Order: sequence, then structure tokens, then C-alpha cells
Amino acid sequence: MITILDIFLNFLKIGLFAFGGAYAVVPLIEEQMVTNTGWMNFTEFTDLLAIDELTPGPIIINSSTYIGMKLGGVPGALAATLGCIIPGAIVSLLLIHLYTKYKEIPVVTEIVRTLKCMSVALILSVLLKMFMNTLFPESISLQGMDILSAAMMVACFYVIRKYKTNPLYVMLVCGTINLIVCLISK
Repeated sequence: MITILDIFLNFLKIGLFAFGGAYAVVPLIEEQMVTNTGWMNFTEFTDLLAIDELTPGPIIINSSTYIGMKLGGVPGALAATLGCIIPGAIVSLLLIHLYTKYKEIPVVTEIVRTLKCMSVALILSVLLKMFMNTLFPESISLQGMDILSAAMMVACFYVIRKYKTNPLYVMLVCGTINLIVCLISK
């Protein structure tokens, strides 16, 4: 049985090591929730990310609240959210103070540049995993490829880049198309 303390401590760990911004923390949440604890499977995790994109606010807070609610109701949601927020708030205050004081020192500039590179690598690793899971839900082969997902992915990318469309509208249209296809195929 998962206790509120378990939820709090797991999200405290995520909060302590959640460096690199919103999307850089996604692999950390995935590792903790899917690999380490087994509280979610990867499909549930990617569903969570889709829901997070539809809701306002930082992805780490949305994820924490969602997972905490799933695991322990409202007390679980509060425990997970606080577990994520507390370390980040303390570390942010400290780092902001140090960065403003020492940002002109070359070694500090190099550290920040290195952290940017690491963040991009973390984001790309989750992006690649989600891409493969979306296009090839069963097996990596042309027979196992989800053609509708591939077409919507390309169309979404094109519409958002070319017409600067609000991603929320694009997600709603894709969701509607997917719902219609699902209803027709039954």
C-alpha cells in the first residue's frame, strides 16, 4: 500500500533533482514513477504528459498533482505537489542569489552553458521515447506503425510552425479527429 509519506518522499526526491526546467524534469518523473516505483506504466505516463499539456501551469506541478491524486486522492495530490515545490523553491532562491552575485565570472557562464546542453539532451531522450511509443505502440515495424498518429504529428507540426496556431486548438482538433476515428472503427 502506498502511503502519503511515500508519495511525499518520492516527489521530494524529484523536486530535489529537478534541474533544467520543465521538460528536462520529465525523464526524472518518468524514471521515478515508471521504473523505480512502478506506480505507473509508460503508456499512463505519456497520457499524463498529454493531459499536462492541456492544463495551465508548470508541467512538474501538474504531473505531481495528477499522480498524487491518482495514488492517494486529495491528500496524495497535496503531498506530491508540496514534495516537488519545497526543494525547488529553496534551491531556486539560493541559486538566483548566487547567480546574480557571480554571473560575470567565466566559470559560472560555462557551468550555465553546460547545464543548457544537459537539459536539451534530457528533453530529447524523452521526446524520442514518446515519439517511438506513439508511432510504434506494439512493435517497431511498418506493420506496427500507427499511421493516424504519424499523420497527425506531421500535420500538427506543420500547422503550429507555419500558422503559429495556439497548440491548445491543435490538440483539441486532433482529439476530436481521434475520437471520431475511434467511434467509427467500433
